[in-house]
Amino acid sequence: MNLEKIENSLKEQFKRVDEVAFYNQKKVLNAFINNRISSQCFAGSTGYGYDDMGRDNLAKLYAEIFGTEKAIVSPLITCGSHAISTVLYGLLRPNDLLLSATGDLYDTLHDTIFGKDNGSLEEFKISYNQIELKNGEIDVDALVKKVKSKKPKVVFFQRSRGYSSRKAFSIEVLEKAFQMVRAVMPKDSFIVVDNCYGEFVETREPTEVGADVAVGSLIKNIGGGLAPTGGYIVGSEKAINRIATRYTSPSLLLEVGSYESGYRLFYQGLFLAPHTVAQAIKGGYLVGKVMEEKGYKVIPASQEEAYDIIKSVVFNSEEELIKFVQTVQTISPIDSFVLPMPWAMPGYEDKVIMAAGTFVGGSSIELSCDSPIKKPYIAYFQGGLTYEHVKIFAEKLQEIY
Repeated sequence: MNLEKIENSLKEQFKRVDEVAFYNQKKVLNAFINNRISSQCFAGSTGYGYDDMGRDNLAKLYAEIFGTEKAIVSPLITCGSHAISTVLYGLLRPNDLLLSATGDLYDTLHDTIFGKDNGSLEEFKISYNQIELKNGEIDVDALVKKVKSKKPKVVFFQRSRGYSSRKAFSIEVLEKAFQMVRAVMPKDSFIVVDNCYGEFVETREPTEVGADVAVGSLIKNIGGGLAPTGGYIVGSEKAINRIATRYTSPSLLLEVGSYESGYRLFYQGLFLAPHTVAQAIKGGYLVGKVMEEKGYKVIPASQEEAYDIIKSVVFNSEEELIKFVQTVQTISPIDSFVLPMPWAMPGYEDKVIMAAGTFVGGSSIELSCDSPIKKPYIAYFQGGLTYEHVKIFAEKLQEIY
């Protein structure tokens, strides 16, 4: 099937994606207007960063967009894993329990939980438990039973799939789980969501349906491809105040934190993010359909709704997997001449191959692909600042498969 026919077969999916993007663009625009954002907010600061207008107003924007009381948005948060670790250290105390509702945590969080001689949660006498997924879905019955009996301080949900074969969880699924958990959890406990890859994919965010805290990276969806670094933490005032004691220190909280380079790219990237996310999702549908036509299993399938920007392609061998990832690199605007190879990437248990010919290093809202080298051989394809760029990749796939 040629690309034109494939695109025609995806009209309904594309229409749905555009409707979500339009809704979210209105939400973001209204937040800019309501918070009276001006060009003065783009200026940077130095030193302690007292009264940093750009930093503080950016946080207000995020709080409104996510429907929360407060937010921390900062280029000083290095990545999503850093943001999550900051949240966990802020909310948890000795003898508390951290309970994962969505199975095993992402590889880069393992040292935060279980590491030796590194100040891990385990060394602070914080316990960890997890509820295994049931056929790729949240086992709500087992989760509720565990919450009632063990009374965890933090119940943690990972919205996207990580390096697993499951689909991302929809906001509807998460909302039902939050309601069940909230009914039995202690009043001083927190529901925390790793929101990476999920921002603006639907019309609601986890904090709008019951989560106390949501966390993400600015070089994924919500940075719109322009944010050069950083992360965000949004949530209730109670939660953010506790997290702020570890983000800076108990005496400083959110009063400090400068960034001399200025904040224009963070504001502009946020404004563009709903459209950019829609481009990536439509590109994922196209690539997924092309690979389905070639006989490969794709997760989620092309007729299913996407709940994050990732499209997983399952291959039969390590060689096929590596070939696909390397093909992404060949049509990248940056470093197209580089040949990615598997390597021992920091924080991961298996060798990882990563194609990321991106303007922002490691930005996964840009066209990129990565995978651990292990069975099942799954390539995690994501991003695309423009649909046209992803379409060029789809053309390339039709040539070589």
